[in-house]
Amino acid sequence: MTASPSPRAARPVVVITGASSGIGAALAVQLAPTHSLVLVARRADVLADVAASLGTDSSAIIVRADVTVRAQVDDVVETALSHFGRLDVWVNNVGRGITRATSLLTDDDIDEMMRVNVKSALYGMQAVLPHFKLIGRGHVVNVSSLLGRIPMAPQRSAYSAAKHFLNSLTATMRTEVQETHPDIQFSLVSPGVVHTAFGSNAVHGGPDSRTLPNAQSAHEAAEVIARVIADRRADVYTRAGTAELVGQHFAAIGQDP
Repeated sequence: MTASPSPRAARPVVVITGASSGIGAALAVQLAPTHSLVLVARRADVLADVAASLGTDSSAIIVRADVTVRAQVDDVVETALSHFGRLDVWVNNVGRGITRATSLLTDDDIDEMMRVNVKSALYGMQAVLPHFKLIGRGHVVNVSSLLGRIPMAPQRSAYSAAKHFLNSLTATMRTEVQETHPDIQFSLVSPGVVHTAFGSNAVHGGPDSRTLPNAQSAHEAAEVIARVIADRRADVYTRAGTAELVGQHFAAIGQDP
């Protein structure tokens, strides 16, 4: 796909995967006044609705893609650069939960959790990295989960494990890249329970996260991600007090946090 660069290309350009609902759509609303957006998801019709909701003053394009397919992720990079002439931030926001105890997990369960929660993010990091190295600066934000730090929900089993994997990949990619390109940042953002359809969309079903007590709104989680895009912090929770909770967990099992 080739297009003339947007007249608003001076705005920072942000790719948001999983932008059709939940945190991704809320982040689009947060960033629309100040950023050009590339909204990515599998459902083009829903993406179009999100883009329309941003108003006529926004600068957003939609890209229908399955980010668990490496070639389609590569195409997103090409489309963003063709349309806007630049690419500054990539937000890996795609994820899916599971409702199944560890003792009952199947090969298909594990494969699905890794495909959606790990491979999609790895593909994004790898696809955008050559451009970031070329310009000497860039920012990847990987949306993880509190369960990636504290596996306190047994029914989320392989989801927690996949997010642990994502946390490690984010940290090791940051260390690797910043040895030669210190202005390329890889940030990790970890929400807890968020008021979205995450729970009901989990593999094998499950309780709707919107019915759970103390669920954080997608808007609140997106606000934190927007701040991370601005200040480029490396590792952030979306709720105050979470770091202390993590510390208490490790203390309770006899480990240092």
